[in-house]
Order: sequence, then structure tokens, then C-alpha cells
Amino acid sequence: MWVALACVCIAAGARAQSDSREVHIADQGTLRGFRDADGDIFTFLDQALPSMPTPIELNMHDDCLVANIFVPDTNSTDLPVMVYIHGGAYIIGSSNFGQYTNLVKTQKVIVVTFNYRLGVHGFLCLGTEDVPGNAGMKDQVALLRWVNRNIASFGGNPNDVTIAGCSAGGGSVDLLTLSPMTVGLFNKVITESGSSLAYTGAQMDPIENAKIYARILNFTNVDDIDALEEFYKTASNELLDFQMEAKMVVAIILFTPCVERETETGEERFLLESPYNILSKGLYPKFPMLYGYTDMEGLIQVGSPFGSFHTIDDMSENFSHYLPLDLQFESEEQREEVAKIVREYYFGAGEINRESILEFVDYYTDILFAYPMLRGLKLRRNANNDTVYLYEYSYVDENTPFVPNTNVRGADHCAQGFAVMDEDTTNATQEYVQMKAMMREMWLNFIISGNPAPENSSLPEWPSVNLVWSPHMALNNNSAASQTLIVEERALFWEDIYEKHYQQPAPPAVADSATSL
Repeated sequence: MWVALACVCIAAGARAQSDSREVHIADQGTLRGFRDADGDIFTFLDQALPSMPTPIELNMHDDCLVANIFVPDTNSTDLPVMVYIHGGAYIIGSSNFGQYTNLVKTQKVIVVTFNYRLGVHGFLCLGTEDVPGNAGMKDQVALLRWVNRNIASFGGNPNDVTIAGCSAGGGSVDLLTLSPMTVGLFNKVITESGSSLAYTGAQMDPIENAKIYARILNFTNVDDIDALEEFYKTASNELLDFQMEAKMVVAIILFTPCVERETETGEERFLLESPYNILSKGLYPKFPMLYGYTDMEGLIQVGSPFGSFHTIDDMSENFSHYLPLDLQFESEEQREEVAKIVREYYFGAGEINRESILEFVDYYTDILFAYPMLRGLKLRRNANNDTVYLYEYSYVDENTPFVPNTNVRGADHCAQGFAVMDEDTTNATQEYVQMKAMMREMWLNFIISGNPAPENSSLPEWPSVNLVWSPHMALNNNSAASQTLIVEERALFWEDIYEKHYQQPAPPAVADSATSL
């Protein structure tokens, strides 16, 4: 259940029953794709993803690694390839989340989307032979290896692959650049609204997380590692998954990628050290990177499956409980002192309530997305990765919802990613249609050349970023290169705190005896 999947499935499903194209894959036989009804592309598309009964709308698939391949109707070979990794906090999502056929219709690029194991199935990390951890990340590696072996049969260039993703997909992309398992599998990177350095990017204590979730499932013998492993191996999918969905906010923290420890079998490990250590040492391949976030990423914490107003209501009384989980303190008194500093910086001395929502959004924008990304970017530039392009997306228009209890609009979590995806623009403003065209051009330029705004582009001049997070592209209603980030002052505030209190993710602890933890 937690070891590498043995199969990669590509089921050919037709959107239109007209022309078809056959592709022969050595270890899978002949695959047939069908011409898309809306354009000159062929789709090799899985259509039958099962869904599980849930209290909210979710879409999951864990029994086989399923890929969708979108290929231009062209005789060109050696086309650049984009592999898109879906988001969803490592607990929801599927290969059918988001479509990029408008990129494929340019006849210049092939797009691959896929699923990977999620939640406890993908990210339980016990450090044992059978459950070493990172099954979901190893699914991603398996897909990239499949692309490397087979994409030439579809007209793609296996040596010109861009990996892209937003949210957990962006965090995955960030981690893939740091893994020894991915060497030679891609050469360009688009990381949006996600980071390997976020406290949700890697588990702080994988064994404790496994114990917490087992207790939620009413298993009590959690201190016996053998019993704990056997429980997870024998528990039904219905039990594991229903509680995962019911306890979604908890699950986001518990089941994410992890640092692996070496096992006796010597199996490949996805992540050998903490992302911070790897980034600090600079001992990883350097790639052109397109890196960015939105100005109000923290809106995901308001009225979504991942957060609610309840959080705001509770923060006033228990603010220290909401500090980033990757901060450590010498005492409870020190924790409360730091919490007081952070609270006053964002919320002032008064009560935190629903009128504080803009400050609340800023807080979660910074600790979950913007600061971890900027911190990682600085480490990459310190390691002489000098082709990193940074943007800050803050585009809004009359169709953008107001932040609750305000007359303020902001770009929500992954809004920039949705601007690239296929989308019904029937009721969109002309300005948003133009923004979508610009975002697609930016991505296409980068996928082809490694530069989002080359000389022949219609985009403004866009230099790569330096060590102080400038210049960057301000993607808004008047997009232009800029020197000062919206979040810059706040990022510098966190820089000081993390220098003093950062705690790195650790691999699963080794038991003192054969059975106890």
C-alpha cells in the first residue's frame, strides 16, 4: 500500500469519436487517443476516476498511477513537455484537476497531468521497510520516469520537460528539485503558491503524526511500532479515508512529505535531508525557475474546507497555538513572548475578531506561502541559481469577490494558476481575458525557453531576481517589473524570527527497542 506502485495506466477515452491517433508503448502496447472536440489536439485521457462518499465534494484516486496526455495535432517532434502536478494539500485532487488544452492548442507543447497517492495512503511515514514514507512523492517520480522513457512516442522531447504545480503541487515541484531520485528527469520548474520550506511542506515528527491519526481512528496501542504499522496496513480504506475527510484541517498537518531515514533494504529514498539543509548546501541541480504567489493567499483559510471563521474566533484567546509549527522555543514563556510580538505586529493590541479578517489573511498569506517561498528563493540564489524569475500576482476586477466583511478585493490562493487553466470566460471582463492571455504567454515562453519574457515577447522586460527579492514582476492590472514586494516588510519580520527559532523537519525516530517508540 505504501511502496512504489507497479503500474502506470493511460486509458484512452474519447471526447469526440472522429480522428484518432495510435501510439505504441513498449511495455504497455498500443494506446489510442482521440481528437478533442474543441481543437486540434489528441487526448489520451482517463475518464473513470472513482470518488469516495464524503461530506464535501472531493475527487480522489489511489489504486493506480493514471496519466492524461494532451498532444497537438502536428507532425512536429521534440516538442517541449509540461508535467502538471495537482494541488490539494496532499489529501485531495486528481489527474483531472485543471486542464491546459489552450497551451496545447498553440501546437508548441505537450501537457501531462496525473494522479498520485494522497493522505495517509501517500504520506504515512513510519521509517520501516514497508512504510518508509513519501509514497505519493515516489508516484510523482514514477510518472516522471515514465515520461522520460515514453514521451518521445507522443512527439515530445524527454530532455525538455518542465514540471509545474500550485499549492501542494507547487510544494511538490519544489521538493522534486531536491531529490536524488529525479536527476535528469526535467530541466525547468514552475513553482506557484507552495514551498518545501512551509511548515506544511514536510512533517516535523512523522511518528507522532501517525500516532495522532491512529488515535483519531480509535487505535490505542500507538507506542508499539509493529502494532501501529499493522493497524495501518489492515485498516479499511473506508475508515482511513472518511476520517481523513472529516478531519481535513488536522490531516493537512499530519500527512505531507517527510525526510526519510535509511532502511535495511537500502531502497531509494526521496528526501535524504531536510529541505532547508539541502537548499543551504546548494548540492542539487540548478534549473530555470518561475516562482510566485498571490497577494492574498491566506483567503484559503476563510470559509473553505481548509479553514473557517472559527479560527479567527479562537485566535484572540489562544494565539500562540497558531504560530507556525516549525518554530521551536526554549520554554512556554518564550513561546508566549514571541506570540505576543507576532500578534501585535499583525493585529495590534486589541481583540482579534471577524473585523480583523484582512490582518488574518495577511498572516496566513505570509506563514503558509509567501515567506517560505521567499526564504527558499534566497537560499537558491545564494547557491548561484541565477535564472529564477519571481512574480507577485495581485490582479482583481469587478468579478473578484470582496473579502468577507470588507470592501477589499484580493487575489485568492492559486488565482494565478487558474488564470492559466482552461476556463469559461463567457462572463469574464475583457481585462481578465487579457490577463489570461498574458499568463499563458508567460508560461509558454518559460516552457519553451526558460525565460517568461524573452526579447520577442509582448510582456514587459523581466530580469531574474537577486538576493533581496528584486526585481520581480508585479502581475496586476498594470503589470510591470517592480523593486518592492507587497509582502516584503512582513517577510523581513519573519526572517528575524526564523533565524532565532527555526526547527527543521526530522526523519522518523528510531525505536529504542524492537517494538516500542
